[in-house]
Amino acid sequence: MPPSASSQSSNTASLILKRQLAELTKSPVEGFSAGLVDDGNLYEWEVMIIGPPDTLYEGGFFKSRLTFPQDYPLSPPKMKFITEMWHPNIYANGDVCISILHAPGEDEYGFERASERWSPVQSVTSILISVISMLSSDPPDTSSPANVDAAKQVRDDILAYRKKIRRLARRSAEEAFD
Repeated sequence: MPPSASSQSSNTASLILKRQLAELTKSPVEGFSAGLVDDGNLYEWEVMIIGPPDTLYEGGFFKSRLTFPQDYPLSPPKMKFITEMWHPNIYANGDVCISILHAPGEDEYGFERASERWSPVQSVTSILISVISMLSSDPPDTSSPANVDAAKQVRDDILAYRKKIRRLARRSAEEAFD
C-alpha cells in the first residue's frame, strides 16, 4: 500500500529539517544558535538570538522557539520569543509577526506583496536573519503592528521605547546565565 500524502509530506519535512539542522551545526551563522528542544522531535527548535551589535538589543540573549508544521517547507513555521520582548512586530505573548512567516499567497489586507511572504525556498537561516534585521531597525516599522502598545510608544515617545528595549536586553543577558 503506498504511503499517504501526509506521511510523505512529514517525511519530506523531517529530511529538510535534519539537513538544515546539520548545516547550522556544521557552519553556524553569526547572531544566533539553534538546536532541538527535544532530540526526539525535529519539529520544535530552541533558538538563541544574540542582540545585534550597534542596536538597542546589543548584549542581549533572546530565547525563542520555532515550531514547524508537518508540511514544512510548504507552510511556514511559527516563531515565539520565550524571553520578554517589546517590539511592534512581536505580540505581547511573544509570537513573531513578520512577512516571511506568513502563509504564501496574496495578503488579504494589502500590507504585503506575495514575494515578501513565505515560500518553500526559505530556511531557518533566512527566517532568523529576517528576525535579526527586524530587531536591528531603529525606529521599527509601525505600519501594521502586532503589538499596538509598542507601536504607539515608538510614535509617541521613542526615547522611552529605546530605554525599555535596552533594559530588556540587560535583563535577558542576566537571565541567560541563570
